[in-house]
Amino acid sequence: MESASSVLLGELFARSADLLFIASADGALLHGSGGLREALGPGVEGGALLADLAHPDDRAALSAAWSTVLQRDEPVSFSVRLRDGGGAYRPLSCSVSRSSDRSAVLGTLRPAPAAAAPVTEDELSKLRLKARLLDGLVEHVDPLTIWALDRDGIYVYHDGKSTAKAGLTRGQHVGHSVYDLYGATPEAAADMRQWYDGQVRRGRGEAHGADWDTWLIPLRSEPGGPIDGVLGVSLDVSDSRLVEKELRIQLDQIAAQQKVIRDLSTPIIEVWDGVLTLPMVGTVDSVRTAEVMDSLLAQIVEKRARFAILDLTGVEVVDTRVASHLIQLITAIRLLGADGIVAGIKPTVAQTMVALGLDLSQLNTQRNLRAALNYAIRAMTSAQGASPAAGPVPGKKPAP
Repeated sequence: MESASSVLLGELFARSADLLFIASADGALLHGSGGLREALGPGVEGGALLADLAHPDDRAALSAAWSTVLQRDEPVSFSVRLRDGGGAYRPLSCSVSRSSDRSAVLGTLRPAPAAAAPVTEDELSKLRLKARLLDGLVEHVDPLTIWALDRDGIYVYHDGKSTAKAGLTRGQHVGHSVYDLYGATPEAAADMRQWYDGQVRRGRGEAHGADWDTWLIPLRSEPGGPIDGVLGVSLDVSDSRLVEKELRIQLDQIAAQQKVIRDLSTPIIEVWDGVLTLPMVGTVDSVRTAEVMDSLLAQIVEKRARFAILDLTGVEVVDTRVASHLIQLITAIRLLGADGIVAGIKPTVAQTMVALGLDLSQLNTQRNLRAALNYAIRAMTSAQGASPAAGPVPGKKPAP
């Protein structure tokens, strides 16, 4: 009468889709799963010998593996071709081990992986060309390091001339985890895991005392397949970064010097209490006039000036837009409650201003700086004599 354990095993195998079997020590099949009977047919039942189902060329390897598993407790794996119900031989991967009471052998069969297609000579030539190109890059491009990671973040390639500049030897990282080497913080490790999301990345960072410009490229074993690696191309940009820093310092110095020159060329001087003067020298263009307007109006508000004198004695040439800017500047000065005076206009400048056809009647002009300063002092003295609280009327000359 069949034991309860045998019945239970039979039910288990009948329900299983895996290729499982139990065999005696001499290789006779005692039990087979439903999946095994479907794959190999009814020949696996009734105590059939596993060796009789094996391809004649595989029986010697099967016998050797079987002897090995009988002599030790560790599992043994091997490949074998077994005959199915139709008489064809199916390539299978077999793993066998002794049962706990050593009375039987437990086995698992899985379909063997499909054999890779043979590589053609043309494909071999392309692979050799790619290898030569890679060797040329790592041997002769000085600031370059090329490295690659597998799906677990383990270095499988690490080479390039710039590794020496970083204090490393070529291939030093191979076999090491990128997370152990550079993932010191959880944030850094999380950033590295994002390299496997399929996006090409480029970034800059500092490592081993050098600045690196790095491209991160996801790798796939086959088109459309999962990401199973990352290619890294790192350029040592320390020298160019140093040049860039020095250039930025020089540009900042030039900008500071230009500001000093502008301030010296258009100094705003408080020549009297409440009287500012702005002597201008050289060529006056629209850009310079706009800068003067901003500075002068700010000074008028800060010092609460009542007069602002624009001294054009040293100006020989103005462009056709400057006259319009001067009118606007005088108007802005009046809006701030002060009076604007233009002094020392040269004949050439006067001709340019007249040729524009602008209304110059509101322009308070004086022959030179001395006359403008005398006018401002007289106006303030007259206003104080009339009413201490009252100021001069902008644009209006005091009575003689």
